[in-house]
Amino acid sequence: MRLYHYFLALMILVLSLITSACGSPQITPPVESIDVQIYADGKEYKINIPAGSTVQNVLDAAGVNLEGKDRVEPRASTTLQTGMIIQVIRVEEIFETEQEIIPFRVIRLPNESLPEGKEQWLQEGKNGLKEITYLKTLENGVEVSYDIVGSAIIQERVDEIGLIGSQNYLSPINLPGRLVYLSYGKAWMMEGTTANRSLIVATGDLDGRVFTLSDDGEWLLFTRQSDSEDVINTLWAAQIDGDEERMIDFGIENVIHFGAWLPGSNREAAFSTVETRSSPPGWQANNDLRTREFDLNGWTHRVSYPLDTNYGGVYGWWGTDFAYAPGGEFLAYVGPDQLGIVDLEAEEKQPLLEITPYQTRGDWAWMPGIAISPNGDVIYTVDHAPPEVEGDAEKSPIFDLVVIPVGGGAPIRLVPEVGMFAYPKTSQVQTLASGERAHQIAYLQANFPKQSEKLSYRVAVIDRDGSNQRIIFPPLEQPALEPQRHWGVWSPAGVDSTSGQFLALIYQDDIWIVNTVTEEAWQITGSGEVLRVDWK
Repeated sequence: MRLYHYFLALMILVLSLITSACGSPQITPPVESIDVQIYADGKEYKINIPAGSTVQNVLDAAGVNLEGKDRVEPRASTTLQTGMIIQVIRVEEIFETEQEIIPFRVIRLPNESLPEGKEQWLQEGKNGLKEITYLKTLENGVEVSYDIVGSAIIQERVDEIGLIGSQNYLSPINLPGRLVYLSYGKAWMMEGTTANRSLIVATGDLDGRVFTLSDDGEWLLFTRQSDSEDVINTLWAAQIDGDEERMIDFGIENVIHFGAWLPGSNREAAFSTVETRSSPPGWQANNDLRTREFDLNGWTHRVSYPLDTNYGGVYGWWGTDFAYAPGGEFLAYVGPDQLGIVDLEAEEKQPLLEITPYQTRGDWAWMPGIAISPNGDVIYTVDHAPPEVEGDAEKSPIFDLVVIPVGGGAPIRLVPEVGMFAYPKTSQVQTLASGERAHQIAYLQANFPKQSEKLSYRVAVIDRDGSNQRIIFPPLEQPALEPQRHWGVWSPAGVDSTSGQFLALIYQDDIWIVNTVTEEAWQITGSGEVLRVDWK
């Protein structure tokens, strides 16, 4: 039995060997390879590598490294095929600097205090110096770009500034009171006659946001541009009379819409402020009202806040304008959507007129002008889109001159379709031939009332009851007037009704005096660039 088992095991072993010998032979297939070329550092490499290799595999096999901004074409992750060429591009960046002269400018400013044609140089010009940094990029030793990556001013240029006389060609006329105007960043004054003019603020940085005389004509309140990127302007006052120049820094920044003397005062000013922003229009209004008083020694008192910072409505970002009644009886306010009276005791606004905001489709808001009658009983302004207007009221082209009784009552439409930039101004009280004491309203009348954004206007006057409406300047054959918020001012002294009252207005960047009765007009400046005018 044991012999049988041994024989069976031997037979199984023999059969296994026979079966194994009869099976198919195992053959390892050869590995497929491809030929590629590498160009790097001015050399050519020919390499045979396994199929399926990437560009990076080839670089590693050839011992070629990429550094910095070097690159390879095709990309390192590309799978290669036979016959492909690999190009290694060595990138080198070199910074270079050079200095460039900044030539000074020659600036000639017309000056009416000098005879015509005479020159007077105020400042010698000097060139500036700028250092420019370039980035030169080389690829395999060949320059492919040369770009400016920075610049710095090493020395500021100094412009050559001179005055050139423009005095003789304008005939002088007599003037009541003092007329001040802003031109080329400086404040000038005419007194008694247009031939008698003097420079009262020579800093050259007045921006025109605020520019107003005190009631007695002794002090000028104004704003100056700031060199700081975070400050738009600063508020100042200058004494006109005196043996030595006296200027007061109120220590107040960013006054855009409103700045004025308190009625009857030449030591206390009221103003409204904004916060600067990098986005248009460059500010966010506070819609506040503040006052500050100063002493002759230059000390300023603490700021008072009759109206604290507030939202100001949907268009509060643009701001609010204010106006004191001539006698100081009340303070009116106006914004893009509302006009009213400020209750200074309660520190709140009392609306008198709800205004439909105008959709400007821009980064500015339309805001009507505001004018108060000499005795403070009515307010004149421009209303947008009266109730009878059909369609989208905010897009309406209809703007009417209206009068609002301060003591109560509905607004009265004085002149329909005057245009959005009418900006009414009230005259001083004058005594008529009948003995009646009355005043007039001057405003800008759009030549195309339903397209009044086109900035084509003429000066019109009207009696307080809406009668005697007339266009007085410029004549129809002359170019139209471009409107601005502070386009003009009435003469300070009332005259009899036969000779008329006078308007000083800005036309083509110069000042013109217009008689509102005879419609005679005289140009009294010739230097151009007049931004503001006031007359007390």
